[in-house]
Amino acid sequence: MPETPDTPDRQRNTLVVHGGAGAITRKTMTPAVEAQYRIGLERALQAGYRILAAGGHSVDAVMAATMAFEDDFLFNAGKGSVFTHDGMIEMDAAIMDGRSGDAGAVAGVTTVKNPIVAARAVMDRSRHVLLIGDGADRFAALHNSEIVDQAYFFTRHRWDQLQKAREKERVRPDHDDRPASTSAPPSHDRQSDNKFGTVGAVALDCLGNLAAATSTGGLTNKLYGRVGDSAIIGAGTYADNATAAISGTGVGEYFMRALLAYDIAARMKYTKASLSDAVDQAIYCALESKGGEGGVIALDAGGNIKCSFNTKGMYRGYITNDGKPVVQLYKD
Repeated sequence: MPETPDTPDRQRNTLVVHGGAGAITRKTMTPAVEAQYRIGLERALQAGYRILAAGGHSVDAVMAATMAFEDDFLFNAGKGSVFTHDGMIEMDAAIMDGRSGDAGAVAGVTTVKNPIVAARAVMDRSRHVLLIGDGADRFAALHNSEIVDQAYFFTRHRWDQLQKAREKERVRPDHDDRPASTSAPPSHDRQSDNKFGTVGAVALDCLGNLAAATSTGGLTNKLYGRVGDSAIIGAGTYADNATAAISGTGVGEYFMRALLAYDIAARMKYTKASLSDAVDQAIYCALESKGGEGGVIALDAGGNIKCSFNTKGMYRGYITNDGKPVVQLYKD
């Protein structure tokens, strides 16, 4: 386990967040909607940074930031989650402590208001890493997660997205959910609004500890109990004090095949690549060279930040020891 400094240094305090990537451009964004997203990103940054500024742990900071996203209907996590093919809400989340290597995750939860809280409970109060479905919902309820009815998650714009996706889909009779043209990507790989709405946060606290958290409602019109990368440690979520904390957003299947989050850390550990180089190399190998889309936020123990994506934009922001949030939406 990496050694942790004994002396707190609040100059280290850093938090980075993302609210999804995709076809995010000035041409497709009205000023009013852009303002809403900026407010949501700043709210998440402030929620997490309050904990860091008070000398709190990075794990608490990333959980607080992610909860702020989960409570905001604009983002595809918690309240704003997208619908499955069957018109249900099924959510995934994960959290990891870079100091200890402990991690917790849930997948396919349907009644937990804040899935990241359930993931934290799995990490802190069980001997497991990942719980799924009804079992994860029951575990969360037993460990003080707020439980809500599915009606809580209903939002009209997400429901309309599902209807549009249903109209466009062409599912084969043999239940292969690829479209008839196998040269095209699966129809459920992309949101109907061309955004991948996963949210996440990475943080460095005053003792030099890193943490990462990720939460998502998945993909609009997803089928067959699909689980993406967000809940898979090493794919969409990873943290290690010796290297970096990473949270990803995009088409999860690409992240899982490449273990993208861990690949970034491994490049830093074994090839001594810088954070920036490791992220760029991993994004190219896992996404660009394979035809996938998405992005990551990453933070190392030196406070270096890297936000990288191969889409037109990514909702993202950061805040450092000066306490001033910086929010960005577009590539330029």
